[in-house]
Amino acid sequence: MEESYVKTWKQEGQLFQELCLWYCGCSDCHPGHSFGPAARPNYILHYVLKGKGRFQIDNRTYEIGAEEGFLIVPNVMTFYQADSNDPWSYVWIGFHGDAAEKLLGRMGLSFRMPTFSSNCGQQLSALVADMLGQDAQNIGGMLHLQSQFYQFFGYIAQGLAVQDNFQQGKQNYYVRTAVEFIEQHYADSIKVTDIAESIGVSRSYLVALFQNILGMPPNAYLSGFRISRAKELLTITEMSVGEIASRCGYQDALVFSKAFKHHVGMTPTLYRKTDRAKQHMRIQQMKKM
Repeated sequence: MEESYVKTWKQEGQLFQELCLWYCGCSDCHPGHSFGPAARPNYILHYVLKGKGRFQIDNRTYEIGAEEGFLIVPNVMTFYQADSNDPWSYVWIGFHGDAAEKLLGRMGLSFRMPTFSSNCGQQLSALVADMLGQDAQNIGGMLHLQSQFYQFFGYIAQGLAVQDNFQQGKQNYYVRTAVEFIEQHYADSIKVTDIAESIGVSRSYLVALFQNILGMPPNAYLSGFRISRAKELLTITEMSVGEIASRCGYQDALVFSKAFKHHVGMTPTLYRKTDRAKQHMRIQQMKKM
């Protein structure tokens, strides 16, 4: 269980189409409280004020503590759970909009990089508390709420900038920009040279940066990103394997199937069948609770 306070403003979507706040809230979670596995229709940013827990997305698990946060992206299965001994308390905002993905990408947040750190917890907590008190019944209230919404991103971005400048500097900026390029063009026939040219560095320098910061060469990251997208499409759509291959940057379905089996250990068809069976089992278990 959790003690939470949530407020929703979905009606503002027609006015602020580029970036629209749907809801925000704060929660004090009981030990072991969890949510999911579930897919949300919009973006959600969580920021942990105290305590700790874990966040799972795409078979990746992240341990999240105070002054850290995580991003939920639309239509992707995620799961998160408070620690049994030191459960977290957090604030969050749910949002959508035409510019949401681009803004998050500029901040270095995405499906592949969903976690962040920021030392602006006190400001974020006070800001969400103020937002929860807003009714936004008229244009003045709507604009004030929207300004607070943008300020939430501003505080997080400031914290991220401080962390990057202090710890990783320009090298991390190049990697983050390269990752953003991959996320935007993975469905195209891009190669490592294309990625390097997009950020203005040599191929060899980009390979060295990826190896140093991410522990893998850029071609491995690109391949892994494509396969993760394929897994997502296999899970939440009824697309054929050939169509998914094309949408993930593979011109040949057979080449895609071989790459998928190399990464995952099973064919795309078997992965879809196995995942559906697991989801059915989870649903049955939840019905018995």
